[in-house]
Amino acid sequence: MGELVEATGGYMVLGDSFGQSVFKESLRRVFQTFDNDIPEDGGKMQMAFGATLEVLTSREFKVSGAIGPVTSLGKKGPNVSDLEVGRGGTNAWSLGGVDPSTTIAVYFDITNPGTSPLPEGKRRFIQFLTKYQHANGRTRLRTTTLCGPWYNPPPGEDRKGSAPPSGMGGYSGGIEQPNPVKLSFDQEAAAVLLARVAVHRTETEDVADVLRWVDRSLIRLASKFADYIPDDPNSFRLSPEFSLFPQFIFHLRRSQFLQLFNSSPDEAAYYRYILSRENTTNSLVMIQPTLLSYSFSGPPQPALLDSQSVRPDTILLLDTFFHVVVFHGETCAAWREQRYHEQEEHVAFRNLLEAPQADAQTIMDNRFPVPRYIVCDQHKSEARFLMAKLNPSVTHNSEGGSGAQVFTDDVSLRVFMEHLIKLSVQS
Repeated sequence: MGELVEATGGYMVLGDSFGQSVFKESLRRVFQTFDNDIPEDGGKMQMAFGATLEVLTSREFKVSGAIGPVTSLGKKGPNVSDLEVGRGGTNAWSLGGVDPSTTIAVYFDITNPGTSPLPEGKRRFIQFLTKYQHANGRTRLRTTTLCGPWYNPPPGEDRKGSAPPSGMGGYSGGIEQPNPVKLSFDQEAAAVLLARVAVHRTETEDVADVLRWVDRSLIRLASKFADYIPDDPNSFRLSPEFSLFPQFIFHLRRSQFLQLFNSSPDEAAYYRYILSRENTTNSLVMIQPTLLSYSFSGPPQPALLDSQSVRPDTILLLDTFFHVVVFHGETCAAWREQRYHEQEEHVAFRNLLEAPQADAQTIMDNRFPVPRYIVCDQHKSEARFLMAKLNPSVTHNSEGGSGAQVFTDDVSLRVFMEHLIKLSVQS
């Protein structure tokens, strides 16, 4: 069934029954319309039909493929690469049904040999031709053209490690040498693009092999773009453009997209398909969920996705895209069971209980497919939906440390980074 949905740009919803609110509300949102005040489109369905995508490029690079709800149209051309990524061997795909949130990942292959640098000022061109039938019956063609410069790295820059023999990596004579590739790196988009490739490879490869490929990709990136002195882990530094990328990969490795334990085949197909069609922001929430902390000390605050964020006197709101979890700390749950929130003198506690529920409703009102809503307490069975997503900085094997213990043998983010740094700086 997964192939059918993907080939037609259809929707997939995971629910226990057709009568469940998750299914009924998701079905209703399939037929959403544009606001009436939008010119030409007002009152019309947001979904479009019979969509196709064609990608044209300048001669210096070619199209390797696309990942998302697409089917190859088998259109060959001079800009089609022999190196296939996802649905490759073509520069045109059928998308079937599309909506404003449909997102396709397109991958390219640079064909210009590194031994012959491009002329200075040479620019690259990409053109996306998106054709679809609007809900009003008319066919529309949207053309998006992108242009940008090529960058020729100076001799020696592409060797492993960025440190010249005389000093720190990325520096020469005490003056930092700007690298346009480094400064323009979009770590959020890169994490989602790598996640899509990893998930696509699980269709034909063992998950363990895919995890090793993800690790090797991260190590290569860190060893090329980090600043460090070879064989000195203490000198390792990542610029702000790369600083969050290892964290995204850490959570991707632990996610339900690559770890199939406790997931049925239906659930695995559902999670992976939704990742392949959502935009960067939503995909990042799936990879690294967002966590808000509510307490008496002030307004809601973003919290680290870490076991140390679990405290008895706080309420946590976790958004994994597929689930919205309101998690009550042990003390807050006990106060609620004693009905303190029903007493007038404890109106502050009542407001504390209501705030995350209101924010959770706001999230669900703007989400498609509709997520599952879970309200749970610390040390209760459904608390696993939150605990499984946290960085296990405190486990049953740890000594001391604040926060809740996570019963797992997974390594923490700190240990993960230590291994990454050690392998990246090796000469």
